[in-house]
Amino acid sequence: MSDNRSVCLGKRRWSAVLVCALLGTSAAAAAECPGHPDALGTSRVLVVDPLAHPRIGAMQYRETLPLHDHEVVLTFDDGPLPKYSNQVLQVLADQCAKATFFTIGRQAKASPEGVRKLAAAGHTIGTHSQNHPLSFNKMTVEQSKPEVDQGIASVSAALTDPSALTPFFRVPGLSRGEGVETYAASLGLQVWSADFVADDWRNISANRVYELAMKRLEARGKGILLLHDIHARTVAALPKILNELKARGYRIVQVVPATPDRPATPTEPQEWLVHPHAGEVPVAQWPALPSFNFAGSVTHSRATAADLDLLSAGPSDDSSLRREASWPQADNPSSPGKLATVLPVPAANLFAIPAPMPVAPPRRHLASMALVPPNPAAKSAAKTPAKTSAKSAAKASTKSAGKPASRAVRLASLRKR
Repeated sequence: MSDNRSVCLGKRRWSAVLVCALLGTSAAAAAECPGHPDALGTSRVLVVDPLAHPRIGAMQYRETLPLHDHEVVLTFDDGPLPKYSNQVLQVLADQCAKATFFTIGRQAKASPEGVRKLAAAGHTIGTHSQNHPLSFNKMTVEQSKPEVDQGIASVSAALTDPSALTPFFRVPGLSRGEGVETYAASLGLQVWSADFVADDWRNISANRVYELAMKRLEARGKGILLLHDIHARTVAALPKILNELKARGYRIVQVVPATPDRPATPTEPQEWLVHPHAGEVPVAQWPALPSFNFAGSVTHSRATAADLDLLSAGPSDDSSLRREASWPQADNPSSPGKLATVLPVPAANLFAIPAPMPVAPPRRHLASMALVPPNPAAKSAAKTPAKTSAKSAAKASTKSAGKPASRAVRLASLRKR
């Protein structure tokens, strides 16, 4: 390691710094973590070409990192904030785990020492704009340019060696937009999204951050985890997350950009796809149509014995093989011995149409029908015995004649409405 360190200090080129960091990372992954024999460690370094894969992250893009099953890439946004970022660095150092930090330019200006600590620990450093605006999705190329440029300039100025800054960029709040993505591509930056998050920016407990991180990782089986190194809940949840990753057999992968001295890790194009067209995925296809060659074929008007290979069945004359197919013939009544069946003439009343059933008038016409008011005299006469005098009957008739037909009036008023 001392030889590697001397080489790093002696060179000031971008490629040399990355090679040195990679040498240190490989040694940390191979050797046991000092003082922590049960540390998670860093299993391997993945070298990527930003120009070949300009946008990654399954949450927003069609491509993501070509990780193996149970491989995790740790990323942290919005730092450095010394109060919490230093604790995150210590937790990672205790586990010999490497991560990628997307640093805000304003934070780098306020705490340049925090940026230099990231580089000294061998972590990958990317940028996260200058002021962390959440409106990149509405910005044009011209509006995105100063935020991206100033963020890169501020982080570079904070580093002892500016070449330690990688061409990795993450849009604040994952508010992707055509303007910022177009401008990032013109600079050769690789725009990072994420594969899953732990919601540690929300007002939730540290235990909930841990639960979400593991639940969503288990659902995918691998991927890029997005965290923030500026929250107390993240600092409290990180040790438990790393210990659980170790217990469940997950491995940490560090990602670095390719350089002339270090080519990209060989991968297949479909390994980058979020939904690859794997061979085990069934694809519906129409069956191939057979091709027939009729040019040299001989057409016969009918089959012969030679065609049917029936020479042993009889003479070579094929007259015995003739079979005339015909429809069944109907009996001929004129032929001797066969009499035509004569059916009797049907009776005339067989086709008689019965009289229609009486139909009740529609209900809506009932109201328009004149209703005869009941005769109270007749009703009274029916109830009065035969001994009732004619005087009483005449009195009842006179009394009823003076009363209006209330029901007929009500029906008439309804019709007017």
